[in-house]
Amino acid sequence: MNTDKNIARIVGILFIIGTVAGVLSFVFSGPVLEDPDYLVEVSAKENQVIIGALLILVMGFALAMVPIMLFPIFKKHNETLAIGSIVFRGVLEAVTYIAIAIISLLILTLSQEYVKAEAPDASYFQTTGALLLAAEDWITHILAIVFSIGALIIYYLFYQSTLIPRWLSIWGIIGGLLYLSVPLLGIFGSALDILMAPLAIQEMVLAVWLITKGFNSSAIASE
Repeated sequence: MNTDKNIARIVGILFIIGTVAGVLSFVFSGPVLEDPDYLVEVSAKENQVIIGALLILVMGFALAMVPIMLFPIFKKHNETLAIGSIVFRGVLEAVTYIAIAIISLLILTLSQEYVKAEAPDASYFQTTGALLLAAEDWITHILAIVFSIGALIIYYLFYQSTLIPRWLSIWGIIGGLLYLSVPLLGIFGSALDILMAPLAIQEMVLAVWLITKGFNSSAIASE
């Protein structure tokens, strides 16, 4: 019982670490990478970009550990879906976060080369930079799809196992569906990022719930 309570607390802490790291990564590097004159600004604010990339890795690794920590409990209810949660919310999500961090550092290298060049070919650097930024956008869409599928698996398992209140699981499922709609719409040129908010809020509520209350003791006992 104490082990299950510790797992719940660790999962809650991982959710918070991942979310805080994600927000801070945007605070540090987001405005720099989105600056119209990013080819100059990125090099001038090198440390911010590097810290932002490291925070992306912290976010990715923290969130990837969530399904791994939950696997011993989830597999008692549905081992196939428990493995699926590790594949989507663990492996694939971590890989996409790593790719995003690498692209940020490649943009930094491109910016440094642009600044060092005595007579830079602006069109070459701008084209390369545009391709890197586009790659980051596409990977972000893929990340959101992978993240959403993983979230739907996890919250279905929570619903099935009653480890947390059903209302919290249903909130997560609805939030996951709304979150999934964002990248699907984004691929076709529509931007409705506000639809990500319900799941973002739910995961913070879930994190606090797991840290303070843990898993449903009756559900654990029934196992």
